[in-house]
Amino acid sequence: MSKIKNIQSRQILDSRGNPTVEVDIITENDILGRASVPSGASKGKNEAFELRDQKENIFLGKGVLKAVQNINDIIAPELIGKSVLDQICIDKLMLELDGTINKKRLGANAILAISLATAKAASNELNIPLYKYIGGIYACFLPIPLINIINGGKHSNIPSIVFQEFMIVPIKANTFIEAIQIGHKIFYQLKNILNEKGFSTNVGDEGGFSPNLNGVEDVLDHILEAIYMANYEPYDQVGIAIDCAASEFYENDRYDYSIFEKSKKNEKNLIKSREEHVSYLSYLVKKYPIISIEDGMDQNDWEGWKLLSDEIGDQIQLVGDDLFVTQVKKLNEGINKKIANSILIKVNQVGTLTETIETIHIAKKNKYKNIISHRSGDTEDTFIADLSVAFNIEQIKIGSLCRSERISKYNQLLRIENELGKYSIYSKWN
Repeated sequence: MSKIKNIQSRQILDSRGNPTVEVDIITENDILGRASVPSGASKGKNEAFELRDQKENIFLGKGVLKAVQNINDIIAPELIGKSVLDQICIDKLMLELDGTINKKRLGANAILAISLATAKAASNELNIPLYKYIGGIYACFLPIPLINIINGGKHSNIPSIVFQEFMIVPIKANTFIEAIQIGHKIFYQLKNILNEKGFSTNVGDEGGFSPNLNGVEDVLDHILEAIYMANYEPYDQVGIAIDCAASEFYENDRYDYSIFEKSKKNEKNLIKSREEHVSYLSYLVKKYPIISIEDGMDQNDWEGWKLLSDEIGDQIQLVGDDLFVTQVKKLNEGINKKIANSILIKVNQVGTLTETIETIHIAKKNKYKNIISHRSGDTEDTFIADLSVAFNIEQIKIGSLCRSERISKYNQLLRIENELGKYSIYSKWN
């Protein structure tokens, strides 16, 4: 039984240049497990608490030295000498040390860094791949990637697109490398189209382009054009997934598109009731090859979510992100109310690997699809790539085919595909 000999923590930078927490777990055999924590731009109100220093003169208040100190002074002394192989015990002990519902005392960023580093140290100690350490012998399939190609909302500096992410889904790819090839061709075809029309091809937080297009439908028209120009068939070979991030433009019981979308439309049409917003999403699904909508309604608009689920839940994938925040209690509420049919899994929304796995299992048991996801402020850490394979997760969101913090995860999945020798994606899109 290998025990934890030392825990070292530090403040590093994420993909936006903001501080985040990194932890090294060192075993008595001098085996290292290292993990770092991502951070989102648009966050669910019920996410586990991300502890920041709030000192404006240091990293504009975004420092994480308090979280680092909590690791060094409070958590590490309790964990040194514990078995690195006992993930559940370590995660449970940290939850007891914190003692709050949302990890506000120690910080979810402090707790998560240790939780993930522990799993990495254990897999290295046993000299087996991380995905097999977490998932066991049944970890053998890769997820379908949802490839970000246009950023809007809070992920873009261009105030013309209200929805946050537009992704392509290579639904008929037989292998992960084939899925990447399809995404690559469409991504660069879109770049050529935007360049020819004089639009910017600068990229947003997750690597998708941020052109000053004229609203949601203009974006979808350009994506459809790129799919055709790349010689693929929408619906049959490639679908479109969107992340509305509706909580970011929900105010006073209305969905106010004008918060982001400065288009040529009549301003009156940019402010919608929940019924009008649901109707618009339904219209988009009929007009375009949209097969997945994430956070179509505000995280607290359960009535709106029910309307949306009843309207198109039997036609496409409806994903709860801010709605469920990777937490069993929230997911169970959605299941009981027959709301959405899929869940986005973000490890930092809940704060430990053990809790993340529990949520994944509850979703699977109730036939909700799981989509493993990065955050807009991410690091080069590839943990979620292994996590997706560990439980044969259906899909993964890791951004676009650029920016090294995104590419690192794609590359890890390609390595895993090569290791498995099966070269197969979990399943075709249903």
